[in-house]
Amino acid sequence: MSEPMIDEPEAIPETLRDRDQWVCWREEERDGKPTKIPVTPGTGGFASSTDSETWASFGAALDYTETEHADGIGFVFTDDDPIVGIDLDDCRDPETDDVNDRALDIIERLDSYTEVSPSGTGYHVLITGALPEGRNRRGSVELYDTARFFTVTGDHVERTPKRVARRQDALTAIHREYVQDIERDTASESEQRGDAAARSPTTGAAAVDVDLEDEDLLEKARNASNGEKFERLWNGNTAGYDSQSEADMALCCLLAFWTGGDRTQMDHLFRQSGLLREKWDEVHYADGSTYGEKTIKRAITTTSEFYDPDAGDDTADDISATSSPDVGAADSERSRAYLAEKNQILSDRVDELEATLTEKTERIDALEAEVKRLTDELATRGQEEECQGEHAATTSENSSESESSSLLGRLFGGRSK
Repeated sequence: MSEPMIDEPEAIPETLRDRDQWVCWREEERDGKPTKIPVTPGTGGFASSTDSETWASFGAALDYTETEHADGIGFVFTDDDPIVGIDLDDCRDPETDDVNDRALDIIERLDSYTEVSPSGTGYHVLITGALPEGRNRRGSVELYDTARFFTVTGDHVERTPKRVARRQDALTAIHREYVQDIERDTASESEQRGDAAARSPTTGAAAVDVDLEDEDLLEKARNASNGEKFERLWNGNTAGYDSQSEADMALCCLLAFWTGGDRTQMDHLFRQSGLLREKWDEVHYADGSTYGEKTIKRAITTTSEFYDPDAGDDTADDISATSSPDVGAADSERSRAYLAEKNQILSDRVDELEATLTEKTERIDALEAEVKRLTDELATRGQEEECQGEHAATTSENSSESESSSLLGRLFGGRSK
């Protein structure tokens, strides 16, 4: 049995702490393997990720870890919240803190609250968004958004946000790249050979020599059908993106198209844009790669078509529009479905809040009436006590005068006779 694992509860985002979706867990051996069993805070009974009666508040769960019946706490994902958890297993060496490139790439792109898992060999990333349809697990990458609980340690990873950020675009891209079945995995051998012939065997760039000077390339990019978008990104405007990292990726995808995937020219151009920041040259990966180098590499890999000078500018407009790193048609459908669902949830929530507000208003009216009644009663009592006080004073005065008269009578009565 281990000691309670939450050293700094305040490190856990308030977005999570405010929800009564917490359970505890204890480690038991099942089939020869250590397994985290969810338990109900306070009772120690088995907790269910689909039964809210077995959940509790963050404080109650945390308190229960101080007993011998629980080793840690966990957050339960439900259909009624927008929280998504990304579980990255077997990617970290707890002795050296070395992390593999895949995990670093995912953590960097999600750019949200991240913590070290209980074992110390993995990470948990928490974001808000909607999990795309399809499989939710491949290898050491798992994605959860409902009917599961996530162990929470509060062991926050430095250089990641301390909040649960909305990262829908990044989640969709990571799901597509690391989890779901990729279409090219099942493509025919001839299609694979054709794709290989169209790209450099070493860089993945298009086998097309664009050979445009910077000024000419920028002019073509600005005059293309998606030129307005290019201009916004070029000027450093990140509106419409969940984070600057996603904006960086979007601009690099456009630069990849127009340069034919020329890494040197892409880097040279990006450094002239309004998106450039110190982070571009920071080493973020175990292989020594900088954030900028990985972003460029990823943009080239993501871009499916490149500008061909021999095809003419009209064709360039069409291709650049379809090769833009925006969400595809299927993703747009999922986004619309997600928005419709969330709108319905929000509408229901508004109705609940309005009903609660009505109840509270009625309660306030009742309390105000009770306060007025008590105030009037106190005022009446005060007046009665005041009257009783005056009556007592008058009686006492009369009694004193009578006693004085009687005393004088006894003292001088005989003499007067």
